[in-house]
Amino acid sequence: MENEFVTLTIDGQEVKAKKGITILEAAKQVGIDIPTLCFLKGINEVGDCRMCIVEVEGRRGFATSCIQTVEEGMVVHTHTPNVLEARHVILDLIISNHSKDCLTCTRSGNCELQKLATKFNVLNVEFEGERTQHKIDELSPSIVRDFNKCILCRRCIAACKNVQKIGAIDCINRGFESCISTVGDHSLNDVNCTFCGQCIQSCPTGALHEKETIDDVWIKLKDPESYVIVQTAPAVRAALGEEFQMEIGTNVTGKMVTALKRLGFDKVFDTNTGADFTITEEANEFIERFSKGGTLPMITSCSPGWVKYIEMNYPELIPHLSTCKSPHEMFGAILKSYYAEKEGIDPRKIYVVSVMPCIAKKFERQREEMKNSGIYNVDNVITTRELARMIKQANIEFTKLEDTNFDSPMGEATGAGAIFGTTGGVMEAALRTAQDTLTGKDLEKIDFEQVRGGEGIKKATVNIAGNEIKVVAASGLANAQKIMEEIKSGKADYQFVEIMACPGGCVMGGGQPIRSSKERAEKDIRKLRADCLYSIDEKSTIRKSHENPIIKKIYKDYLEKPGSHKAHELLHTEYEKREKYNI
Repeated sequence: MENEFVTLTIDGQEVKAKKGITILEAAKQVGIDIPTLCFLKGINEVGDCRMCIVEVEGRRGFATSCIQTVEEGMVVHTHTPNVLEARHVILDLIISNHSKDCLTCTRSGNCELQKLATKFNVLNVEFEGERTQHKIDELSPSIVRDFNKCILCRRCIAACKNVQKIGAIDCINRGFESCISTVGDHSLNDVNCTFCGQCIQSCPTGALHEKETIDDVWIKLKDPESYVIVQTAPAVRAALGEEFQMEIGTNVTGKMVTALKRLGFDKVFDTNTGADFTITEEANEFIERFSKGGTLPMITSCSPGWVKYIEMNYPELIPHLSTCKSPHEMFGAILKSYYAEKEGIDPRKIYVVSVMPCIAKKFERQREEMKNSGIYNVDNVITTRELARMIKQANIEFTKLEDTNFDSPMGEATGAGAIFGTTGGVMEAALRTAQDTLTGKDLEKIDFEQVRGGEGIKKATVNIAGNEIKVVAASGLANAQKIMEEIKSGKADYQFVEIMACPGGCVMGGGQPIRSSKERAEKDIRKLRADCLYSIDEKSTIRKSHENPIIKKIYKDYLEKPGSHKAHELLHTEYEKREKYNI
């Protein structure tokens, strides 16, 4: 019987490592750091960049430690003069064909190439020569693609093709002309990109970044004629602190609200309140379909990247989508109708800014379907990262801020609204409301742990008022594809489906703080951020969306009831087939 472990030596240390793991992993076990650049654990393990090279005694040349597996008796050296020189040359060659506008780059200070250049003391570029010049693709509302900063690591390709199963980008051309692009070298705006932003999260440099719109926010904040309202998504408060060197998963709600007030917003409201509206409407819609023979399974529609995906790839299944708008769009509609009337403000003077963990929300915001009375529900979407930049531009010392509360009454939200930001959270929140509605009781059992956790697909059967309801929560578009194929083939027997475009849900959205490949390999970032939201839920006085006092009041005074004509007019929408390619 073969041993499950092998013994090898790395930099003079004896290491007992599991058979089949790489030298890179074995070195990490004993605290030996080997630099990487193209490596992204579980996503891109191809050894393209060669930064992780090491020497193995008895072998010619270098071994690529991210793909070379350990062997019994292997003797490895990670920082010999030859290795160090080779790494320096590799870095030099990469930098020689790279834009050097680090001071004005959106990734300055959080660029893996920049950190390696500093670490290995690259003070000048020996191999100066001709540089490839590429156009900057900024036609999409969500993503800017600057190939002049690309290092051909292919991490974005792996995220798009392997994790999301989209394949909107790939390597084209050969040799010096090689680059990452789309079919026919067209804009991301014109191909099958869903704007999920997972490519941005995977990029080690500034070659991919969100389309920044904070200058527009600053202009409106200075405009005395504009009434500027900001709303913040649940996942933002679980990650914003990371931009200020706070621990992953720190709840910074109070400091975030204080910072927003100091930036000059007229009102600071909570998208969790919008999530409570969404849950109330969505639960009602599900009950209607379930009890009256409507189209099942009903699929959530709060993730715009997912909605764009189904419009392009499964248009025949669009009737399965909930007609509910996403939380921030619902909230925007309420702010420009009910709130505007209540406060006596011309809705055309209200400028709604949504702070989102998601860059696809930038695309969603400008959809024609997201208008009421001819005006957009939301006027601007900025990411968690963009909000952090605004706070820094204002020279606000975030970590020293006191905690303050959201403005009333639109800052009142429930624990159910908070968990919207993680995979399974929408499902759990909807089930809490659905069970109370179907039983006519205020039930104490409100935790549906069957749909919690980091698995890409979570299936469960729940009993509500004597009804066996089969549900599934999927995150990541590759997993969404599996569920859609089941539905398309008639093999699915679910009644309710939650789908989030980003693996792990909104906490891992394309607009969240970008963590290095090393951090992603060593920490469960999704869990840390999700735990923050579950903690908020557990500490909340009210944990069911339909019990939110402001929700009750608005239904009573303005919307009448969930699913009413007025509610449909403001809070619901429709979707239609979208072409994958517009070229």
